[in-house]
Amino acid sequence: MEGGGDTRAARPLRILMVAPTSFFADYGCHVRILEEVRALQARGRRVIVCTYHNGSDVDDLTTFRSIDVPWLRRSEVGSSRHKIYLDAALTIETLRRALAFRPDIIHGHLHEGALIGAFVGALLRTPVIFDYQGSLTEEMLDHTFIRPGGLRERFVRRLERMIERLPAAITPSGDAAVTYLLERGVPEERITLIPDGIDTCRMRPPEDETTRRRVREHLGIPQDARVVVYLGLLAEYQGTSLLLDAANWLIQRNPDLYFVIAGYPGADGYKRDAIERGIADRVLFPGRVPYSSAPELLSVGDVAVAPKLSRTESNGKILNYMALGLPVIAFDTPANRAILGNLGQLVEPGDTQAFAEAIEQALCHPTRQSAELRARVVSEFSWERRVLELEAVYARVLGHELRPASQQVPAPRAISGASVDDQR
Repeated sequence: MEGGGDTRAARPLRILMVAPTSFFADYGCHVRILEEVRALQARGRRVIVCTYHNGSDVDDLTTFRSIDVPWLRRSEVGSSRHKIYLDAALTIETLRRALAFRPDIIHGHLHEGALIGAFVGALLRTPVIFDYQGSLTEEMLDHTFIRPGGLRERFVRRLERMIERLPAAITPSGDAAVTYLLERGVPEERITLIPDGIDTCRMRPPEDETTRRRVREHLGIPQDARVVVYLGLLAEYQGTSLLLDAANWLIQRNPDLYFVIAGYPGADGYKRDAIERGIADRVLFPGRVPYSSAPELLSVGDVAVAPKLSRTESNGKILNYMALGLPVIAFDTPANRAILGNLGQLVEPGDTQAFAEAIEQALCHPTRQSAELRARVVSEFSWERRVLELEAVYARVLGHELRPASQQVPAPRAISGASVDDQR
């Protein structure tokens, strides 16, 4: 029986997810959280998400937000001093909701979520899963929040190791993260790889050319132009400046070539960079794109790029590209190899010239591997498959098999500060 006791045996498995971020914000770990919740709900599980006060509600998720902080409305991306009090407020909200909801599992995302989950789980005697997205220390270094070799780096590394000892299980999203955890002394039996997945029904190529033509017209791109597309966060560790270097070289050689670099934050700064380079007329920055509109935006592209430089984080945007059948150029990292197999064009990390040349080569035959790319995503990376792997971790931590999944749970409304008593 689930959760122990006759009462719990008669109800669906309950999962409380801790998302220490401005959920939902159309990128990276937010998409993983969203799709995990949807996949679990489709399996008949009850899921609530505790998150920061800001972010967008999603209609088919039950979301509880920490106390409002009126002076902070923007979404927090990456490391920030604001997260100290935001995480404190989230801890209070998580405990409050856990006492009402009585979850069977607490599923913490990121190191902060694992720490909050461990605190609440210890009070409620509830097992905690740590959804590991990469090294906390490396993220802070990537965002220049701390300097290499300083006292703050040593402190954060110790904190990171402490957090990694707390949960009953850790579910990293990539092989590089697994290796990193093992090297840091985390026991192998506590680690289960759960790679990023994708909803292949929502993320698919358009049925005809109508969408592609309409979006190109909206962006001011000629219908016969060749287009390189990027959709994700804009930041140095994501390789955005490197991508502009490659675009500068390619545009000089290819008068029919356009770049669509979509996402946030910092689009205005990178746009100024493009102006200074003299390529702003052919490097377009549409800004933040809702997750639901990603297939339309990506449909304008002939080739997609993922110049992310981090070696410990996954690169989920590649799955979106593959689902649209777009050839992918990325750096040769373990995470990218695991996703693309032998279907991507991978170059030496940080080599701008090689990256640009790989784009140019892919533009010569943009549809050669489209069907294979789409087929690999459908067979290897669907959330229908991933959720079974995740439930196996839940079962192991709980110490018993989960009851067969029931029909899909009716979609709850997204809420802030409401009671969960009706879900008991």
